[in-house]
Amino acid sequence: MFLDVKGLSVYYDKVSALRNVSLYAEKGTIVALIGANGAGKTTFLKTVSGVKRATSGEIWFDGKRIDRTATHDIVALGIGLTPEGRRLFRLMTVKENLAMGAFLRKNRAEVEADIEDMFRHFPILKERQNQLAKTLSGGEGQMLAIARALMTKPRLLLMDEPSLGLAPLVVAEIARIIETIKTIMEITVVLVEQNAHMALKLADKGYVIETGNIVMSDSGAALLNNERVRKAYLGA
Repeated sequence: MFLDVKGLSVYYDKVSALRNVSLYAEKGTIVALIGANGAGKTTFLKTVSGVKRATSGEIWFDGKRIDRTATHDIVALGIGLTPEGRRLFRLMTVKENLAMGAFLRKNRAEVEADIEDMFRHFPILKERQNQLAKTLSGGEGQMLAIARALMTKPRLLLMDEPSLGLAPLVVAEIARIIETIKTIMEITVVLVEQNAHMALKLADKGYVIETGNIVMSDSGAALLNNERVRKAYLGA
């Protein structure tokens, strides 16, 4: 498997956040992780990306074990993250934020070319390139967060609540972008979302997490039609 998480447990002091979580993502797919607030979704992404250390279990990426690997080395291996809340450099311009996404890269000409490529994928960012990030709308800020993560040249992109707080029309645009990341850019995506309908509609495979445990997994389409999922997460 491209990403293979085996028996992952994570604690904050003595409080369990994840318990024996196993999840895999095949190359070229979108995998959705849905669940309520506090279920452990963000902790899962933080642990895969190296921000949080696992208490036990293993994380394998493209045949390499990474659960004791430094965060910057995980980025260099090809794992990018769009964090919850976007976490932009608010007092830097849009273009400077994009450049910060490439801080590990050495070839400046390639970085500049990739910034121009981001402007082609996100035309609004080209228009806003000299504006400070703090002046962007919520949707524009989310596009910048995604583009900045793409500047790391990821092969796997972890996305934490990309639709959070956005208007429905903007959510639809974010969904289109995620599909483009998979199909056009050929990047594998692990998508954490409270907008379960959007996530499962995009997903090749989905997982449901409750209080730190994976309680269900199936194709995205099957989970969309699962009565328990519909009642708990889709408002049916």
